[in-house]
Amino acid sequence: MSTATPDLETVQLSNGLTCDIPASSPLAKLLKSKRTWVGPSAKDRLKILQEAKTVAIVGASPNPARSSYFVATYLQQSSDYELYFVNPNADEILGQKVYKTLADLPVVPDIVDVFRRASDIPAVMDEAIAIGAKTVWVQLGIWNEDAAYYGEEKGLTVVMDRCLKVEHARFHGGLHLLGFDTGQITSRKTLR
Repeated sequence: MSTATPDLETVQLSNGLTCDIPASSPLAKLLKSKRTWVGPSAKDRLKILQEAKTVAIVGASPNPARSSYFVATYLQQSSDYELYFVNPNADEILGQKVYKTLADLPVVPDIVDVFRRASDIPAVMDEAIAIGAKTVWVQLGIWNEDAAYYGEEKGLTVVMDRCLKVEHARFHGGLHLLGFDTGQITSRKTLR
């Protein structure tokens, strides 16, 4: 009985070492993507979250099954941010008015949190620049390296492929499901 071995690919790591990994693995795909853009450090992301007062969620959905709805619910319940929802196809989300575009907002948001396809990110960057926003935060799983460089060239702080909810929870000691270490030291007692 023979067992087929997956096609292996030799990859060179940034430290100069090489290793063989299955060519179809997610890691191989990531390494092939040749990502060169690097966003703000954890310390810088924490500062962004601490200084922000307002968050506009572009691509917010009234559908509770969508990640933007889940993030909005979390932010409503677990943060002091003033939230604004942007979606040209909705009127109300979580009991709040929804705006058609960023330009329609009554304030300039500190963070523009984006739930749109990667190909839509440059247009959102342009809208954010036009209204004077300072930070565009592109959600987990969404990557457009050219847009990140473009946004930075235009003076934006860009965070990409990171979930605002996860980052907020991590920095505020709220990411402890299943016992994962949050890196937070606390004197809070856990309920048993």
